[in-house]
Amino acid sequence: MRAVDEVVPELASEPATPATAKPRRSRADLWAPLNYAVLAVLVMAQLWRDPDGRVLASNDDDHGFFLYVMAHGERVLFHGDNPLFDGRMNVPDGVNMMANTTVLAISLPLAPITHFLGPGVSVVLALTLGLFGTAAAWYWVLSRHLVTSRAAAWIGGLWCGFAPTLVSHANAHVNFVSQFVTPFIVWQVLRLREPGRVLRGGVLLGLLIVLQVFINEETLLFTALALGAFVVAYAAMAPRRALGAARHFLAGLGVAGATALVLLAYPLYFQFTGPGSYHGQPFLPDKYVTDLLSVGTFARQSLAGNAALARHLSVSGTEDNTFFGPIGLVMIVVSVVVLWRNLAARAAAIAGLVLLVVSMGPRLKVAGYETAIPLPFGLVSHVPIIDLVSVTRFAMVAATIAGVLLALATDRIGAWPAKRRRWFVIGLVLALVPLAPKPLPTVSADPLPAFLTQGTWRQYVSEDRTLVTVPLPEVTTGRGGMRWAALSGLEYKSPRGYFMGPVNPPADLTGSWNAPRRYTSDLLWEVREYGQRPVLTASDRVKITGDLIFWRAAVVVLIPNSRNGDALRATLVDALGEPQLIGGVDVWDVRYLAVPPAG
Repeated sequence: MRAVDEVVPELASEPATPATAKPRRSRADLWAPLNYAVLAVLVMAQLWRDPDGRVLASNDDDHGFFLYVMAHGERVLFHGDNPLFDGRMNVPDGVNMMANTTVLAISLPLAPITHFLGPGVSVVLALTLGLFGTAAAWYWVLSRHLVTSRAAAWIGGLWCGFAPTLVSHANAHVNFVSQFVTPFIVWQVLRLREPGRVLRGGVLLGLLIVLQVFINEETLLFTALALGAFVVAYAAMAPRRALGAARHFLAGLGVAGATALVLLAYPLYFQFTGPGSYHGQPFLPDKYVTDLLSVGTFARQSLAGNAALARHLSVSGTEDNTFFGPIGLVMIVVSVVVLWRNLAARAAAIAGLVLLVVSMGPRLKVAGYETAIPLPFGLVSHVPIIDLVSVTRFAMVAATIAGVLLALATDRIGAWPAKRRRWFVIGLVLALVPLAPKPLPTVSADPLPAFLTQGTWRQYVSEDRTLVTVPLPEVTTGRGGMRWAALSGLEYKSPRGYFMGPVNPPADLTGSWNAPRRYTSDLLWEVREYGQRPVLTASDRVKITGDLIFWRAAVVVLIPNSRNGDALRATLVDALGEPQLIGGVDVWDVRYLAVPPAG
């Protein structure tokens, strides 16, 4: 492997003495991943208690979605289903899985776990491995290529894998927690400037890009923007050096792009033009932004965190994307000062600052209040691709760069006098200890009814019909139905669901978290939300029947303990008659409906 100074000269450090360093490095290379593994298990400990019977308290919607994703991966591997499209949710339209964060590069390898132990185990395992893998990957790249001190690499990996932003996304965001490919993409991009690496390095980078696409395209976009900002900043400060490396660098990028395009052409074509494709988000790009004060405060899941304050400064429990803490922020600034003469580190700091400012949206927000101070994001908010992301997540880049800078600075101070070095170490301890993560909270979920667990549903639901749960599977209001389907391995088909798709195709292809509205879905949503039983007319019953036919319903099942469950039951009785109590649930048998042959 070429030395780091041949790739980015300014990041090079003096090598440690081989005779004394090798045993220490070997021990460190064992202890560092072990530390990360223990910490990852600690963060997810509450969910490990009962993966199928508990849900993450801060994000049960996405928890249910990723249960579904894991169940889909199992069906791809064990039943031969299409990896890019699912026809078992949102019947009859289906779900474009490429247009959703379906982490195929994770769900497929974990498919045997899902098959034998269930999607609940796969989700908590994926979240645990995501935290561990991200920290370990950064430790590997830092220790092999960027620093000589294993302690410095350990600190960098610890920050990059367990900073508040990653811990908050561990609330069911399997896609964002799994950043273990990112450090290798960054390193391969930096190495493209080396002579002789155009083809080999370009192909390797292209393969890493393909892998990352099937984990999370949003992270890939953030990585590309960060590297772009780094390159621009570096070239502005050292134009001759950048120009000298440009030929190899650009040629390598071309090879990487061609490699990735060949392998991704059809999946991306399907994502953007296939059935269930959409454009834009169901919210304005600048709706969720980073609050300035969040940069120097503690996240709710940090040891020193204050939940009330964090809620005021954050979008949600899954989006604490900054929250470096006051001393943590000071140490990041100190690290930049320590490394200021290092051109590459300075360019990295500039890139992190740029993305942090972008994450603050078009106008500065302070303590929950939007000011009139304009920010640069307003100039690019409607640029294609940029309008597909939640703006506050750009701060995740700044958090990762902060971890790299802390590692580089810790490595640099190894040459300082002991007294001066001691103050830096004390600062690191005071910064890191309050940021230590607490176990993510979970809540108990209702067990699946005997109607499902004993397989009774199979007597009623054929392969070409659906089991309709009420409340209908929807974002926020239909979590139970989504969870039932996923924990049952998608063995039965369901209408609707929580996923990204077009709001009203083909007239309006704007992205939505719900299936297109129908009379019955709106009616049942209102009953669940407000608890008021409607007075149904004959015309209303005809519309309900039409929707059940459209959904290819075989049975309608009321989920026990639903919000305003009595009103929902009364509405269904008015529309469909009295139900049967089967396997612990109210069941309306509607197999008599004349459903057209499946297309």
